[in-house]
Amino acid sequence: MKMARRSACEQAAVVPFRVRGGLVEVALITTTDKKRWILPKGWIDDGEEPEESALREAEEEAGLLGRVVGAALGYYEYAKADGRRAVAVFLMRVTSVRDSWPEDHRRRRWVPLDEAEEHVDGADLRRVVQRARRRLRRE
Repeated sequence: MKMARRSACEQAAVVPFRVRGGLVEVALITTTDKKRWILPKGWIDDGEEPEESALREAEEEAGLLGRVVGAALGYYEYAKADGRRAVAVFLMRVTSVRDSWPEDHRRRRWVPLDEAEEHVDGADLRRVVQRARRRLRRE
């Protein structure tokens, strides 16, 4: 994962997880075109901490409420047509799942943590999921 400095991050994301029946599961969402599986991510608003933004995006894009667990998992950059974006990524323990949410045109899917990296789109997201798995195994 290409590291970016925290102060330079424009966006924040979460790896949302829950434990059901002793199994750790991760929530994935579709892109707006519903063609790829990704993690909730979005812009950090003025005056907002990256952690706050990450939690807000999880609620808006995936209908998930929860709390950030520990420090950032890491930071990565990705390219868009108008430049590069730096993203801070946090681990989020899900405490509540909504039946409807602002962006419920996106699909939400729970997958076992050990299978999540097979489903996410892109090497950076796979590395983020790997880091989440390592951290959760230590806890």
